[in-house]
Amino acid sequence: MANRKLEKFHYTMLLIRRFEERLLDLFSKGELSGTTHSYIGQEAIAVGVLHNLNKNDIVISNHRCHGHYIAYNEDVLGLLSEIMGKAGGICGGRGGSQHLHKNNFFSNGVQGNMVPVTAGMAYAKKLENKKNIVVIFVGDGTFGQGTIYETLNMLSLWKLPLLMVVENNRYAQTTPIKLNFAGSFEKRIKAFDISALEIETNDVEILNRTFQEITKEVRMNSKPYVVIINTYRLGPHSKGDDFRSKVEIEKWKQKDPLSIIASRLSKDKLIKNEKRVTTIITEAEREARAMPFPEKLDDKIIN
Repeated sequence: MANRKLEKFHYTMLLIRRFEERLLDLFSKGELSGTTHSYIGQEAIAVGVLHNLNKNDIVISNHRCHGHYIAYNEDVLGLLSEIMGKAGGICGGRGGSQHLHKNNFFSNGVQGNMVPVTAGMAYAKKLENKKNIVVIFVGDGTFGQGTIYETLNMLSLWKLPLLMVVENNRYAQTTPIKLNFAGSFEKRIKAFDISALEIETNDVEILNRTFQEITKEVRMNSKPYVVIINTYRLGPHSKGDDFRSKVEIEKWKQKDPLSIIASRLSKDKLIKNEKRVTTIITEAEREARAMPFPEKLDDKIIN
């Protein structure tokens, strides 16, 4: 991979990591509105997938959406001010951490809620016949929802251009996958006659190459594809509710996606990206703090 692209990937992943770390710190001080679910440890997936999309493709995320949003928009100020409940947020400070919309990016915090909606979006893209696709990110916990199987059935029958990315971080909130999941992801999906691939990696270069081919296939053939990525979140499920052992977390830190990509860049480039990221987040926080809170909604609008 060209060194410039590798440097860009590291920058975006680092921006996601430092942003999430700052959010957890702000949350502990009571400075955020609502909750927050960090994407720490999964940054390579967002970057590896979204680098291969076109501007008219649609991206659907979930409750763990900040990494996807930053990889898609790089709009740190809009996202931070939204989570702080400020009027300058991307949804006017009313969407919070989980319910975001900007350009062709959408997210919703209800598990499985957006899966059937994406089938409708993919159907619309197919009717437009412009070779655009829809990408939806779901977690392993979403496979406990019936809507996902109803949607897989429709995707297969109607041959819709949808790519489903399953981020299996091995925990549905605090429940380990071995206690709530029977069989395999791949076999469940192939039962609907849908192409599926299951991989385990935190290497952004491998992910980028993989999705370069798969997005091309979905785009050209107008058929669904599901990719299961076995990974691990290094941060808590949300806020500070983490019941995993320190030994387990330390083991997975040896496979930190940032460490993997950092080993391929010079010290100068790493320092450059760290300084750039620090400046962007610091400035975004300064601007967000200066913003007003949104005005109270008119009762007529509510009713």
